[in-house]
Amino acid sequence: MPMIARGQKHGHLRLAIQDVIDGAALWRLWGKLGWNDILQRYRRSLLGPLWLTASMAIMVLALGVVYAKILKIALHDFMPFLCVGLLIWGLVSSVLTEAGSLFTGAESYIKQIRLPYSVYVYRFIWAKVIIFAHNFVIYFGIVVYFQMWPGFIVLSTIPGFLLVTLNGLFTSLYLGMISARFRDVPQIVASVVQIVFFLTPIMWKPELLGGHSVLMTLNPFYHLVEVVRAPLLGQEPSAINYIAVILVTGANFLLAAAFFVRFRARISYWV
Repeated sequence: MPMIARGQKHGHLRLAIQDVIDGAALWRLWGKLGWNDILQRYRRSLLGPLWLTASMAIMVLALGVVYAKILKIALHDFMPFLCVGLLIWGLVSSVLTEAGSLFTGAESYIKQIRLPYSVYVYRFIWAKVIIFAHNFVIYFGIVVYFQMWPGFIVLSTIPGFLLVTLNGLFTSLYLGMISARFRDVPQIVASVVQIVFFLTPIMWKPELLGGHSVLMTLNPFYHLVEVVRAPLLGQEPSAINYIAVILVTGANFLLAAAFFVRFRARISYWV
């Protein structure tokens, strides 16, 4: 019996790995599906996906002016900080709050077409990256208006963004599976994300905590934001930021791998 159980585990692992590889090979398919998801969302609208950018730009300007006055911070110092923070948080929060429908929203595909389950994960993350890219033009507007040049340190944004995207990939996989099994999970996640937003320095700076700013080291979302935000503002992320993000990435990978290997075969029944 132990030998059979061990063989089954190895079989599940092999199928899960093959699923991930086969899904990546179908990049043309999930690339088009991800882009189509955005187009369908804004079908027949005048600006299409650019409505996302317009609404984000308005929010950045409105909150920037108001909170700079409230916090008594110079606008040229606070506006870039807020802009980049909201852009990255928009990516992180959308992944967390919408991952619940990753598999349930693809029910018609799953039950009619035999595709690797990882295709739906790649499709989901690709759509979020496209939206982030659309919104990122706001950053260039801020750079030009405030005449700020972050320097070549801005290249450090690339590994930071890749780490954030990887975390989104892993997190959306196991959240999508859990939410397919337990339909109350998306509501719980949405409530938690809303609370975390106010606990993370997006609309306020860590320095405002004074001697208690060390508390930010316990907030994994702060580190995820900071490894991308700091280079875009011309600053070098700290070693603690990178270590924390790498640890979070490892934890998310292990969770995603454990869920996918163990429960991959049940996804079609759960949806």
